Amino acid sequence: MSSPGDGRSPADDESVRAGGADERPRTVQGWLRWFWTVDRGGAMVVREFLVSVGAVLLVGLLLFSLSGVWPPMVAIESGSMEPNMQPNDLVFITDNDRFVEDAAHGDTGVVTYEAGRETGYQKFGDYGDVIVFEPNGNDRQVPIIHRAHFWVEEGENWYDRADPDHVGNADSCAELRNCPAPNDGFITKGDNQVTNQRYDQARGLSGPVQEEWVIGTAEIRVPWLGWVRLQLAELAAGGTPQVTLAPAGGPIPWDDGTTTVDAPMAV
Repeated sequence: MSSPGDGRSPADDESVRAGGADERPRTVQGWLRWFWTVDRGGAMVVREFLVSVGAVLLVGLLLFSLSGVWPPMVAIESGSMEPNMQPNDLVFITDNDRFVEDAAHGDTGVVTYEAGRETGYQKFGDYGDVIVFEPNGNDRQVPIIHRAHFWVEEGENWYDRADPDHVGNADSCAELRNCPAPNDGFITKGDNQVTNQRYDQARGLSGPVQEEWVIGTAEIRVPWLGWVRLQLAELAAGGTPQVTLAPAGGPIPWDDGTTTVDAPMAV
């Protein structure tokens, strides 16, 4: 206990450690000191919980400040970006206006495969940017993460610009979906050459991707870390996490050729 005349109040005395009720602090400063230093009981549990929540929020704010997108991470659900992205990868994305390359198309901040091939710009093992976008601008649909191949203008006949290997059996613009282009936007496609041979627009998955449909560009992937998020999402939906195995030599049964992402990634 403090001695008379030493200038210390009972609230500041170390007697506020685990003693009787009469030894509890009596000022705000004393309560804060006690709460920060108590080493047992419910107060300690509450303090550690608040510290953990604060750390998560701090990391989230830091990632948001870097990416300009919330959530700043997405978990890959399917396999049409293989081999450059794998199911269960966790991918960090940024706003497409955050880090703009000289080769980006106009003001979109996105470098297409076409421009990347001319300038040598590559991301995730191939030319151009990989983008996360809302198909047809519908925010109720699961976002898709595919590579931007080239930009088209509204009304453009883009058949002659397309890679013949990625238009299916179409022999002309008239036989190709979304040709002429119904609007300005990116022509996109997954990297997997087995399950995703055609452009998304040729398959009817989305019209040409308008700039405002783009959520962000993929920057960094972390293998397998997205598995945790996907399992939690499955549990939250009331299901049981399952592992679906592909037949020997066959495609993954649940992969429809579109690499989707689980967007609400908790940091």
